[in-house]
Amino acid sequence: MINYYGSLCTTMYELLHPKAPEDELNFYLQYAKKEMKILEPLCGTGRFLIPFLERGFNITGFDMSKDMLKKLFKKSPNAKVFQSSIENFSPNEKYHYIFITSGSFSLFLKEETAFNVLVKMRESLKPHGKFVFAAETLANITCDRDYYIENSSVTTKEGYDLILKTKSFYHKESKILLTPSLYELYKGENLIKKEKMDFRVKLYDYKYLQNLILQAGFIGSYVYNDFNKNQALDKSTQTLIYECYI
Repeated sequence: MINYYGSLCTTMYELLHPKAPEDELNFYLQYAKKEMKILEPLCGTGRFLIPFLERGFNITGFDMSKDMLKKLFKKSPNAKVFQSSIENFSPNEKYHYIFITSGSFSLFLKEETAFNVLVKMRESLKPHGKFVFAAETLANITCDRDYYIENSSVTTKEGYDLILKTKSFYHKESKILLTPSLYELYKGENLIKKEKMDFRVKLYDYKYLQNLILQAGFIGSYVYNDFNKNQALDKSTQTLIYECYI
């Protein structure tokens, strides 16, 4: 499936990113208060959700990948999380604060899907609530490469070698960056498991997302180019960080 994080992908993700980057974590924490109900869609293995829990916040999360959630439950068995795609998410309650981290909003490839997600997030907020998210920009465009190269390698706890190989293609009309990915698990020189991932992200520009946010019914938003809330956007800005309010 497109953008589905399988078992090998999840293993490598955990080994490469065991903890949330401190600057990004602090950025999302600054909006949280103990009396709030907080939601993290696409929570993955809990890099952000678990630190929120450890600080005593009332946070719920969900993710489409059962492999990701399995890792999360191992680390935090009592976490309030469930399996769902964001398209199928149907909230029974409203939240004071919702956030989507690490540019994951770019996983929504179609304008219709992105718009519907924005609408759903707005409808899931309490009055005066905030939705904060990050999206990748056109500054992330890479040269096309129709052959695999090794991108990352890690050693698992069993002592196996896990290697990620990727290709790269950019579709100009749709502004989608495609990175076909191949995960290979080796015991010595023997390949014992492999997993393919059809990884794609939508690359955005500032004005496009601003318009989409307003069309979705938010009163307005602030946009930053880093987690220090700098607003000096230019063509080299790789991530747009939005703070949307109602």
